[in-house]
This record gives sequence, structure tokens and C-alpha cells, in this order.
Amino acid sequence: MPYPEEFIRQLTEEHIAFVKRTGLKAEVLEPGHVRLRMPLKGNENHIHNMYAGALFTVAELPGGILMLTSFDARHYYPIVKEAGLRFLRPAASDITVDAWLSEEEIQRIAEEATHNGKSDFVLDLQLKDKDGTVVAESHAIYQLRSR
Repeated sequence: MPYPEEFIRQLTEEHIAFVKRTGLKAEVLEPGHVRLRMPLKGNENHIHNMYAGALFTVAELPGGILMLTSFDARHYYPIVKEAGLRFLRPAASDITVDAWLSEEEIQRIAEEATHNGKSDFVLDLQLKDKDGTVVAESHAIYQLRSR
């Protein structure tokens, strides 16, 4: 990892004021793998399930965090080009999401961004409740750009 894990954890959990207010936690921060947890407490909607904005937040963040764990941020930065969320059932507990990029995909993205100034990558993720039930699915297109 280009940066120490605790530095990435602090950026993930505290750097964006909105995210800090949600209480989101980074449980796994490894090259090619990120796991985030969004707590239900403090993020409930009017019917005591997780607010859609909290679900969107935990679905959108992994692309940027994977950049920090898998690429050298001195040379690259991420942007979100497109993001969508499909709600499958109410989220009545904390929610986790795991995001993965293979070594081959990390290498492809870095080489393309170095040569072309940018590289798109897609993350299709499942948001799961405490029992492992999928409550929502996300599809996002990110772009890694060279500085």
C-alpha cells in the first residue's frame, strides 16, 4: 500500500465531514480489497430502516478508497463518472460492502492511466445486512486520472 493503513482509515472515516457524521467504518483496507460498514444507528429514515443516502454513500466510497490502497495517490486521483443503486429490501441493520480489484485489473488501470492520462473501471457491489442478505446492488463507473 502506498500509504499506511491508519492514514487511509483516517481519510476514509474522517476527511469528508458528511461521511464522518454517518459513523462509517473501514474494516478492511488492503491492496485490491476494501470492506466498509455503515451503522444503522444515526442513519435511520422515517420508517426506522437505513436512509437511502447512507446506502448510496457506502456504495460510492469504495472506488476512491481502492485508489488509496491500490495506487500511488501522488500520481493518480479518482473521480466518479456514474453511480446507481438498486434497492432490493429494507436495510434494518448495519450494512457492509466489499469491493475488490484483481492484481491484473490494478495493473491495467495504472498502465492505461499512465499512458492515456486516465482509465475507467467498474465496480458492481452488493450491500449486505448483518445476516448477509443483499439489500441493495450498486453499479458505478470510476476513472483514475494521472496528476
